[in-house]
Amino acid sequence: MTNTTVEPDEAARLRNTVVDELRADGTISSPEIEAAMRKVPRHEFTPDTPLAKAYDPYAAVITKTDEHGVQLSSVSAPQIQAMMLEQARLRPGMRVLEIGSGGLNAAYLAELVGEDGEVVTVDIDPGVTSRARRLLDAHGYDTVRVVTADAADPIPDLGEVDVVMVTAGAWDIAPAWTAQLKTGGRLVVPLRMRGLTRSVSFTQVTGEHGHHLESESALICGFVPMQGSTAHREELLLVNGTPEIGLRFDDGLPTDPHRLDNAVTTPRHEMWTGVTVALRELLDTLQMTMAISLPGFCVMAVDDDLDTGLVAPSNKRFALAAIEDDSFAYLVTRRTEDDKHVEYGVHALGPNAKQLADQVAGVLRDWETNRRGGPGPVIRVYPAGTPDDRIRADRVIDKVHSRISLSWPSA
Repeated sequence: MTNTTVEPDEAARLRNTVVDELRADGTISSPEIEAAMRKVPRHEFTPDTPLAKAYDPYAAVITKTDEHGVQLSSVSAPQIQAMMLEQARLRPGMRVLEIGSGGLNAAYLAELVGEDGEVVTVDIDPGVTSRARRLLDAHGYDTVRVVTADAADPIPDLGEVDVVMVTAGAWDIAPAWTAQLKTGGRLVVPLRMRGLTRSVSFTQVTGEHGHHLESESALICGFVPMQGSTAHREELLLVNGTPEIGLRFDDGLPTDPHRLDNAVTTPRHEMWTGVTVALRELLDTLQMTMAISLPGFCVMAVDDDLDTGLVAPSNKRFALAAIEDDSFAYLVTRRTEDDKHVEYGVHALGPNAKQLADQVAGVLRDWETNRRGGPGPVIRVYPAGTPDDRIRADRVIDKVHSRISLSWPSA
């Protein structure tokens, strides 16, 4: 059954069920966001999608792929949309720029800013904006301005806005986004840092050396990557010279990647750390601890069809990993005897496998002692070229247009 044949009462029931579930799990806390998500008919913005899929609280609806099956456009999961709307702290009368269109989220934004507010939604794909325009008009949101453009450039006749909300995965912060933001305004963006994506709510802060962005919250998410001039692809290092084992680097390959050529010819070193976590425990701070602490941090993936057992990650598609010179290591897990927890271990290969495994295990134990259950790092964004002495950071990630700093809050 597709949305063209759905009964209105059934759609309303499922929509209310989704909102009830997101209220129960704490994603929705604002009555205004609850009301908007109960009102806007999500299924009508995802035509030709089965109703159950359109109203899955935690799944996106893919609306466009390329000839290779790479996702180009989607309607985000209700949980992600609600989460980002909460981060944006929208109020009636605000002006909002949405980057990455589709129609549904713009409708939510229009409900939240009201008749005295303004919503401009932008996408680089004319097919996406044409669809958004048609759906918004069909449901009474004709005041939303829809623009086809590369939003890395300033939007003509926009002026300053209170909130910039980016709904595509961003590797960098385009200067135009902050230039169009009012002083004290908020930028909500799914930002990729060292291969990890977080929906970050930034406020614009003025200091003695000018403006920078500072995070208020950062939550795990996943998004279709940005297109256009700010698009960025991870670089892939094939450990064994074949696609069997791939290490993905977000900020450039190691200086001499060929140092790893013989790593898989050595015996695999395996160790268990004694660090255990509950099956449903959030691990965002663990991921960020590794990304900040390990200079050679990367993500490992194994091709199922080519797998020969050289490595044995618990998740073949996404294993946290690191390299050091001629060796590499990755995290593994195993169930504990009570079957309610998993224990972390480290596998490493290469001439210095044991030393690297010990280093990764040390980072895990440091997380358990000092970071577990606490706040994530503060994320700050400075213009490219900002001197090091003006940046507070445990790690600085250099992008094209910005320098991103990650700093753990004081204990």
